[in-house]
Amino acid sequence: MTARVLVVDDVRANVKLLEAKLTAEYFDPIIAMNGLQALDLVDRLLPDIVLLDVMMPGMDGIEVCRRLKSSPRTQHIPVIMITALDQPEDRVRGLEAGADDFLTKPVDDTALFSRVKNLVRLKMLVDELRARAATGERMGFIDNTLGAILEKPGEVMLVDDTGHLAERIAGGLSGRHHLLVVDNVSKALSHATEGHFDLIMVGLDQRSFDGLRLCSQLRSLNQTRHIPILVIAEPEDNERLLRALDMGVNDYLLRPVDPNELMARMNTQIRRWRYAESLRDSVQRSIEMAITDELTGIFNRRYMETHLATLIESAMHRARPTTVLAIDIDFFKSVNDTFGHDAGDQVLRECAARLRNVIRSVDLPCRVGGEEFIVILPDTDQLVGARIAERIRSAIGSAPFIVGSEQTPVTITVSIGVAGLGSVDDTAELLLKRADQSLYQAKRAGRDRVVSDMPDVRRPG
Repeated sequence: MTARVLVVDDVRANVKLLEAKLTAEYFDPIIAMNGLQALDLVDRLLPDIVLLDVMMPGMDGIEVCRRLKSSPRTQHIPVIMITALDQPEDRVRGLEAGADDFLTKPVDDTALFSRVKNLVRLKMLVDELRARAATGERMGFIDNTLGAILEKPGEVMLVDDTGHLAERIAGGLSGRHHLLVVDNVSKALSHATEGHFDLIMVGLDQRSFDGLRLCSQLRSLNQTRHIPILVIAEPEDNERLLRALDMGVNDYLLRPVDPNELMARMNTQIRRWRYAESLRDSVQRSIEMAITDELTGIFNRRYMETHLATLIESAMHRARPTTVLAIDIDFFKSVNDTFGHDAGDQVLRECAARLRNVIRSVDLPCRVGGEEFIVILPDTDQLVGARIAERIRSAIGSAPFIVGSEQTPVTITVSIGVAGLGSVDDTAELLLKRADQSLYQAKRAGRDRVVSDMPDVRRPG
C-alpha cells in the first residue's frame, strides 16, 4: 500500500528521519516545517494522512488538527499526532481536537506504519464514498451536507467475560453513550448483526474466547465489516495489537483505562463512523433517485432501458420467455384540463400504486413518460402476460379515483399492449416497438382494453 503522507515537524532532523523511513516503505512524503505551511499544503494537495508534531512554535499541532477537522474539505483526512508528551491528559487534548491517533516518541516503526496503513485504508473507503456522493449532488439527485455529524448518544457494545472492564467503562461513559455488555462470542455476533451499533469494544485478554478471533469474525461479516472496533489490551501485548490493527481494528486502549481517553477515542470513532454512514446513505439515495421516477416511486425510463436489454439477453441465453406490457392512461389530458395538473399527478400516483398491487414481485413496473407505463414480465409467456394485463386493467378501472380539492370521483381506464420475445434475433427495441403497436391497436379499437401482438391472445375489454 502506498499513500501521500504529510510530515509536520519543526525539527529538521525529525523530518529527515521520518521522510527516509516513509520513502523506504514506498510512501510519498510531503514536508511542512510549521503549522501554517501544513494547513496550506493540506488545502492544496489533500494528502492521504498527516503525521503531526504537537510541540511547534507559533501554531501548535493541536490547533492545526482542530482547523483541519473543522473544515468539510479536510475533516476526513486522518491525523496521527506524534509528540514527546506522554501523559493521558496530553492524549485527550489531541483526541478531542480530532486526532485519529496519538503516538509518543520514540515511535516504534512497526507500530507507526501499521497505524498509517490502517487509517489510509479507511480514508480510501471514505474517498470512494465522497466521490460517489459528490457525483449524486452534481447530478441534482441529493441535497445533503456530508460534513454534518449527528451528536446523539452512540450505541456501544462491549464484549468482555472477565467482568473487570464493564464497570470501569460504564463509569467512564458518564451517560454520554448507551452501553450493552455481552460475555461470549455467540451473543456478540448475534447482537452485532441484528442491532445498530456505532462502536464495538473487545477486550483482548478474555478467559473463554480469543478476542482477536472475534474481531476477525466481525470484519468478515457483511453486516459488521464496517462498524468501528476498539480493542483493549495490556501495555506489553504489542504483537497482538499490531495484528488487530492489521486485520482492520480501528483503535485501541491500553490498561489501565483512563476514562477521559476512553471517551475521547470513542467519540472520535463514532463521529468517523457516522460520517461514513452519511456518505453511504447519500450514495444509496442518489442511486435510488437515478433509477426511480420521482412522482410515482416506480422505476424510470433509464432503468427500464438498461434492465430490459440485460433481461432479454439472459432470457435468450436460457431460452426463457419474457413479455412486455405497454400501458397508457385513456383521455389523461382531459383530467389535467378539467381538474388541473395536481389532480393529474394524483391519478399517476394512484395508477402506479394500483399497478404495483396486482403484479408479482418479480415484475418490473416503469413510468417512461407522461401517462405511459411499461411493465416487464420476466419468465412469462404472452398468454400469462395478457392475463396479468387484464388484471391491471381491471384494478385501475374498477374503482373511481378521488381527485382535486373537491375530492371528485373520476373513472380512469387504461389501454394495454402486450408483446413477447419472438425469434433469436429479437431485441429490446423490437419488443418495445411491438408492445407499442399493440397499444395503438387497443386505442383505435375503443380504449379500455388489452391487445396482444399474437392474434390468439387478444383480449378486448
